[in-house]
Amino acid sequence: MKPPIAKRLPYTQEMHGDVREDDFYWLKDRTNPEVIQYLEDENRYYDEVMHPLKEQTEQIYQSMMDRVPDSEVDVPVQHGPYFYYSRLDKDKQYPIYARKKAAGRELLSEAPEEVVLDLNELASDGDYLSVTAQRMSTDHHRLAYLENRDGTDRYIVYVKDMETGELLPDRIPDVFIYGSMEWSRCGDYLFYVTVDEHQRPCRLWRHHLGSDVESDELIFEEKDTTFTLYMNKSQTGKFIVVHSDSNTTSEIRLIDADSPLSPVQLVDARRDGIKYDVEHWGDDLLILTNEGALNFQLLRCPLDDLHSRVKVVEYHKDRYLQAMYPFKDALLVAGRENGLTQIWKLKDCELVQLTWDEPLYTVSILSDQSYEATEVLLSFESLLTPKTTYSLNLQTGERLRLQVAPVSGDYDRSRFHQKQVWATAEDGVKVPLTLVYLESAFDQGTAPLILSGYGSYGANSDPYFSPYRLPLLEKGIVFVTAQVRGGSEMGRSWYEDGKMRNKRNTFTDFIAAANYLIEEEYTTPSQMAARGGSAGGLLAGAVANMAGELFQVIVPEVPFVDVVTTMLDTTIPLTTLEWDEWGDPRDQGDYFYMKSYSPYDNVEAKDYPHMYVTTGLNDPRVGYWEPAKWVARLRELKTDDHVLVLKTNMGAGHFGESGRFNHLKEAAACYAFILDRIGVTADLKAQEAH
Repeated sequence: MKPPIAKRLPYTQEMHGDVREDDFYWLKDRTNPEVIQYLEDENRYYDEVMHPLKEQTEQIYQSMMDRVPDSEVDVPVQHGPYFYYSRLDKDKQYPIYARKKAAGRELLSEAPEEVVLDLNELASDGDYLSVTAQRMSTDHHRLAYLENRDGTDRYIVYVKDMETGELLPDRIPDVFIYGSMEWSRCGDYLFYVTVDEHQRPCRLWRHHLGSDVESDELIFEEKDTTFTLYMNKSQTGKFIVVHSDSNTTSEIRLIDADSPLSPVQLVDARRDGIKYDVEHWGDDLLILTNEGALNFQLLRCPLDDLHSRVKVVEYHKDRYLQAMYPFKDALLVAGRENGLTQIWKLKDCELVQLTWDEPLYTVSILSDQSYEATEVLLSFESLLTPKTTYSLNLQTGERLRLQVAPVSGDYDRSRFHQKQVWATAEDGVKVPLTLVYLESAFDQGTAPLILSGYGSYGANSDPYFSPYRLPLLEKGIVFVTAQVRGGSEMGRSWYEDGKMRNKRNTFTDFIAAANYLIEEEYTTPSQMAARGGSAGGLLAGAVANMAGELFQVIVPEVPFVDVVTTMLDTTIPLTTLEWDEWGDPRDQGDYFYMKSYSPYDNVEAKDYPHMYVTTGLNDPRVGYWEPAKWVARLRELKTDDHVLVLKTNMGAGHFGESGRFNHLKEAAACYAFILDRIGVTADLKAQEAH
């Protein structure tokens, strides 16, 4: 079967005196049967290309399944009389959420389990299911949860009676995927955020339990299309914190959870470029803000005078503060320093950092812990250490290891290495890379290697442990993550230097990382793959144009590749929200800068690596037509005979299949393609590159 060739229909877009030809624009119309036919033709071609790799795909999948533990149970978190946790059985696609009633952690083994929500019972075979949020009422009698069946960001709120197990008649549609639902303290009211026609979360509502949704009261509407709404409960449960946020600016309102009918209270009116967050601690409001402090400073003010603010600690320019966790007996702060996640405890007006035994790690404070807690649960992991849960005694500072996530099969961590190295970007900036590999990976010289990156929205690519990576590591595959600018691994400036008209730094950092790995003889171009998803797919696509010769294969997953067209189309979900990230192409300077790197606009008549591209028909974040158009243009112009496939999930969205086994099957297919192209045989033994 030959690769599908999309028909060309002339279509031009003109702005700032610049004309862009877009003969594949017609692929945007999903109501056109020819569009669906083209995507299905691409899927058939994908199936044909992958058929010879069926055995290798299955072998990789089974090796991953062999690493699935018989049971995975999270450490229970106490809330009032209950300890809440989730568990995942080996033969189940989805987790089971449960609780036990006990006076203390030491009594849990004797307490009976009560299932809160079993996602396996909700799921139908083969269908998509996503449950993203669960909120238990303060009296623990009712559970509200968000459910979706099509992969979009539109969810339905369901309310379950914990005593009868029955669902209440209340059904609330069009609620956003996350940060969109909280209870009043009395449990009679639910506050929720709905999306508009573009799936932008922008309306805050109050629902009286048992009433008709049509009678719900609109509390606040965010009319600025560059802002979104989300909310969370304060640690004390006293306030529902309502955030109006853009990528650069914040505005926060408070709802008194004890007085759900009272008006919302504005904390601080939005000012361009000022980001802030708040928490409640005792009689004060804590404020984390970047005003006068690029990496954020910590302030406090009395609840009855929100403008009388004093510093909690002195600002430290090398310490990036990101979140506050107030407890009755202590204040913990999470953030970054020296390129790593960190946790500090406030002591004598100073932040004292918790220290760890490994040079590379990711540490976090578990969310939704009780304000009254005397022990706080912390999560620690590295490229070599499975997720480990500790309890921190807030009074004594004693740290106790409660659980190490199980790893099925043999795992001797001494056989593996993790390390950090630094590549020099074209402007002289040092870019951190994290590596994990088998101790013998380089015994024969260079090794097959997968280089990944993201680099957008200030999101970080931190070290994490995956048992499903072990089968590939054991056969000599090296995994490298480039912590390129556009993330915030090295602080807020790292993000600022990789966005807007600094965006090309993200791509040139990644190219510098690839060059470093080649020059230092970790790998060769014929042994190296690049991988990135969503905004990381933009990274992979841009690099394919800019330096495709450095890679044997590139994997852009749900890639954002038609930057200019999307940023001009305000009917597309999230477009207006992204102008503070990429720029607004209605501005001439932003337009031409975006066009200079947009993968779709820069496809050339030249050789490209092997490419494995994915998308989802229902994706509200990156429209399926972006990768579809890009692949069509690549097929038209590229001069090589390398394999290019497009896999469209016709029943899901941005996050691919639901269910962990389905995720593993998708991952196994992707790895089979990569390994075949970088010269690793079906039994995962290295051979000469193709």
